Amino acid sequence: MLSAKSLFQEILDDDEAFRLFCSIAASGEAQGGWENGRIAALVPDSRRDLAPKIARHGADEDKHGRIFNALLKKRGLEPCPVPPETDYTMLLERRGIGLAHAKLRADRPLTEHDIITYLSHSRVTEQRAADQMVMLRKFFADDPEVGKAVKMISNDEDNHLAYCHEELLRLARAGHGRAIQATLHTCAHAEIGIYRDVSLAVMDRMGRILHWPKPKAAALKAGIHAVYAYERLTGWRRMVCLEMPERRDALGGPATSAPEFA
Repeated sequence: MLSAKSLFQEILDDDEAFRLFCSIAASGEAQGGWENGRIAALVPDSRRDLAPKIARHGADEDKHGRIFNALLKKRGLEPCPVPPETDYTMLLERRGIGLAHAKLRADRPLTEHDIITYLSHSRVTEQRAADQMVMLRKFFADDPEVGKAVKMISNDEDNHLAYCHEELLRLARAGHGRAIQATLHTCAHAEIGIYRDVSLAVMDRMGRILHWPKPKAAALKAGIHAVYAYERLTGWRRMVCLEMPERRDALGGPATSAPEFA
């Protein structure tokens, strides 16, 4: 039976598929770590209170990258090059979503509008990450190989999402509500298209590695398009709503370590 669990189990059971999956994930997390680190260094004076939280966000992303690389190392595998068509983070930047890397490489302080752009982008992409980790946690939380990693990363992603909600609501109360909603809508509509394209590219690569028959590959492709159609119609709304989270000040402390993955 074709299901999300059986699909991920196939990837987990095959070294080459697992290598591609972890390499893509590690690359994206490392990129997120760099971006957050630069944003933390360039926060404007008016929002310096955010710098430690942004730095914590970046440290978490770096940690996730190390975890995925550690999972590869435990199998005696090396990371593989990430195919450009599967590079979610790079494709978002190319579409102008989030802060441009050229701006982050400069040494000029960011503006409040830049912080709104960063938090809105993060709110959308962290929703995606949190949703994916909830699914993996449901199926693999007790897996002896990846269970600890899945639970740790899932908890961090929930913290990141809560932080984005809380900080955007704080900025909305300061008078930035319209700008936040406009930026969230732009990010969400772009993200669902890029997520579709990346999903298709990843499944195409996995299908070749795992030698999926044409009917199975076609069914998965149809499923990805169906998810996109739903998100295009109404699913995008979950990415733009803001509500005060149960986890308050979720990134208010130091980043948690992962010594077992070192």
